[in-house]
Amino acid sequence: MAQLVLDIETVGLPIESFDEAQREYLLKWAEREETPERQERKREDLIAQLNLYPFTAQVVAIGMLNVQSQRGRVYYQAPTKESWRSEDTLIEFESGSEREILTRFWEDVRLYRQIITFNGRGFDCPFLLLRSAILGIKPSRDLMPSRFDAKHIDLLEELTFHGAIRRFNLDFYCKAFGITSPKGRLSGPQINKLFAEGKYREIAQYCFDDVRATAELYRRWRELLSFEDKAHS
Repeated sequence: MAQLVLDIETVGLPIESFDEAQREYLLKWAEREETPERQERKREDLIAQLNLYPFTAQVVAIGMLNVQSQRGRVYYQAPTKESWRSEDTLIEFESGSEREILTRFWEDVRLYRQIITFNGRGFDCPFLLLRSAILGIKPSRDLMPSRFDAKHIDLLEELTFHGAIRRFNLDFYCKAFGITSPKGRLSGPQINKLFAEGKYREIAQYCFDDVRATAELYRRWRELLSFEDKAHS
């Protein structure tokens, strides 16, 4: 079975969707600031960070690329059903609710023997597992095998030699290796704004740009640094 490159995009849930006790818990650090102005800035920062956690955010896009065939798929949230393809027809885009896109993801990912991510162990995979649990969706496979299990190649761990050297973000690694970075036109924090503006297709395309960059970074790592070639073990 083939290898799959994976990436997700998330958006924080509205602060109003949490009850009073939850809001107090989420925003308590703002109250410790010295002035009302600093408190408001801290409050805005805390709300902006809600998209980082599966208990305070939702999955709005899931991008996937088959390493062998170079065909891919993006499931993304949108209020209306739609499907379309990239200009080269290799990438399919399909909309749905969060529940629907997670369900379709689990149907697809079970077919692959290995997944490849950038910081997937620290973000994408725990997020997918926990959001699925919250929505009552049963995963089709374990995305978090033991750290050195080749069923999941996390490039952030590989490029830091499992914590031996400093971590950098995807944008920095792409530029270091001469790979076109998707962060030139967008970044993660801007996804909240795009979602609020109803620019769902733009989010889907950005998600796949991250997937494509991760796939190219994986190719470089496999050719130059994978001494034991464990990607094919």
